[in-house]
Amino acid sequence: MKSKDPIGVALEDYTNGNPSGKIVVKSNIAEDSEIPVDYLFRDEIDMPDSEIKALQLCHGRVLDVGAAAGCHSIVLKHKGLDIHPIDISAKAVKIMKRQGLESAKQIDYFELKNEKYDTLLFLMNGIGICGELSRLDDFFRKATELLNPGGQILLDSSDIIYMFEGDDGSIEIDLNAGYYGEVEYQMSYSDCIGPKFKWLFIDFETLTDHASANGFSCELILEGEHYDYLARLANKPVMLHLQKTSK
Repeated sequence: MKSKDPIGVALEDYTNGNPSGKIVVKSNIAEDSEIPVDYLFRDEIDMPDSEIKALQLCHGRVLDVGAAAGCHSIVLKHKGLDIHPIDISAKAVKIMKRQGLESAKQIDYFELKNEKYDTLLFLMNGIGICGELSRLDDFFRKATELLNPGGQILLDSSDIIYMFEGDDGSIEIDLNAGYYGEVEYQMSYSDCIGPKFKWLFIDFETLTDHASANGFSCELILEGEHYDYLARLANKPVMLHLQKTSK
């Protein structure tokens, strides 16, 4: 049976001596684009500022979600952190273990149970795993379950409103089509074609609103040059109001 895991196949191919491969990305809102496979193996010096800053802010026991080849986890391991990368691709996990990330695990973030972390790391628009805005409540419920007291979520995303801008500068969005940041993707590598999947891009204001509704604070850490940003989220402290009793 032919694999339906183009990223995993690409990572495996790269480690077997093909450094020039590219992952083709199709979407329902833009022309096809390509991801050079070696980008998934980049060193810290080659990472964008948002990723470097996020790695600096990590502390304690770290869950790296959607780790792929594990480039972020490798940096954190070298810094001495207790790093736990996960990915849904069995081939990606195999590659991570081959690179010394022994704790790498094949599992979906939403399926994790009986684990506790100090930092949940979602880079390369890792919040996209929600697929749709409606699943953010599930995302935050799982985060609440997984975070230790004083824990944090670090994530980067983009406001893709610019993709709906007309030639005259006006924004053209179909309000009946749902949130504009919900995108359908399909990836392929060589003759390996993956299934279509939904991916979420979320603007900072909408993220803040949903975080607050789920008991999280949301702090803007860094803004990029093209509608992208890095955010840090944390559980809001629970305030106990004790009613005075008369003697």
